[in-house]
Amino acid sequence: MVGKDNLKTEDLNLCFEKLMMLGGSGIGKGGVKMEGGVINEWKDIPMELLLQIVSLVDDQTVVVASGVCRGWRDAICLGLTHLSLSWCSKNMNNLVLSLAPKFTKLQSLILRQDKSKLEDNAVETIANCCHDLQVLDLSKSFKLSDCSLYALARGCPNITELNISGCSAFSDSALAYLPRFCRKLKVLNLCGCVKAASDSALQAIGRYCSQLQRLNLGWCENVSDVGVMSLAYGCPDLRTLDLCGCVLITDDSVIALANKCIHLRSLGLYYCQNITDRAMYSLAHSRVKNNKTSIWESLKGMNDEEGLKNLNIGQCTALTPPAVQAVCDSFPALHTCSGRHSLIMSGCLNLMSVHCACAVHAHRTFIPFPHPAH
Repeated sequence: MVGKDNLKTEDLNLCFEKLMMLGGSGIGKGGVKMEGGVINEWKDIPMELLLQIVSLVDDQTVVVASGVCRGWRDAICLGLTHLSLSWCSKNMNNLVLSLAPKFTKLQSLILRQDKSKLEDNAVETIANCCHDLQVLDLSKSFKLSDCSLYALARGCPNITELNISGCSAFSDSALAYLPRFCRKLKVLNLCGCVKAASDSALQAIGRYCSQLQRLNLGWCENVSDVGVMSLAYGCPDLRTLDLCGCVLITDDSVIALANKCIHLRSLGLYYCQNITDRAMYSLAHSRVKNNKTSIWESLKGMNDEEGLKNLNIGQCTALTPPAVQAVCDSFPALHTCSGRHSLIMSGCLNLMSVHCACAVHAHRTFIPFPHPAH
């Protein structure tokens, strides 16, 4: 266990005494009186209090504490639900192999890496032991193969958030297998998964993951209209979709999203150079088409900033100012003004005339009304 050999009983006793002193209790000959008994030393800390203390320290300390004694190990292993091992830069794979069989109640596990160390046997151990897992971050684990995805599909059906961005070795057949069992997925990050994110994989996601809300397909160059339209029709609750660098998609993808995903709040189309004005007008018209309330409620909704809040059309050089202005006018939450950029148009010099309402008002010259007496 990490740090176990460096932790001595004398150190624990000293830390325990300082903890009690800071709490204002002090330690007398009779120990610290608490409801249900007396705490004389660190071994007497009840499970509930220990878990509260653990919640206040960093994850590395939690791992060390779990190796102190059997009582602490049992308490932490049974009560710990969230853990990040991103701080471990050298032996993450071995650490996961040793911890996963003990921390079986984990619901959230962050294994993000700067240098890829994680291997399939660690992910397979997680899948075999942590069946309650809901959030898993495996980003930048490019050593992982399809075996990891197959294991997660079989062992972790309750996953709602999965980040496998940068896992470039996964195939589309393995990704298509995953949603058949992990049907509760709400957040999925596939950024840079060029081989895995294909139209067939997206069709499987659209078919089985109807609860999906956020999806990142950044720089997945094999994605086309077929895959995006499958998502639009199968995932009506989609709210955030990043298609930056998906160079094959056309207006048909955006039109399908505008018509079917009425909760869409953020859309990334950076470098999607096949997108034209037709797509922009479909977004602009979708607000009116999808709004089934009265005119008064519609105007009220405008003030509440419903609809698109972020739109990235940088490097979409085929777009013209009138079409983009129509989108900006339809969604008040899209801003071009300084400090509030949520309509990103970098690399589109032809769109310099597009401005949100507050940017226009800021440039207007104030002209006072004449007094009636004059």
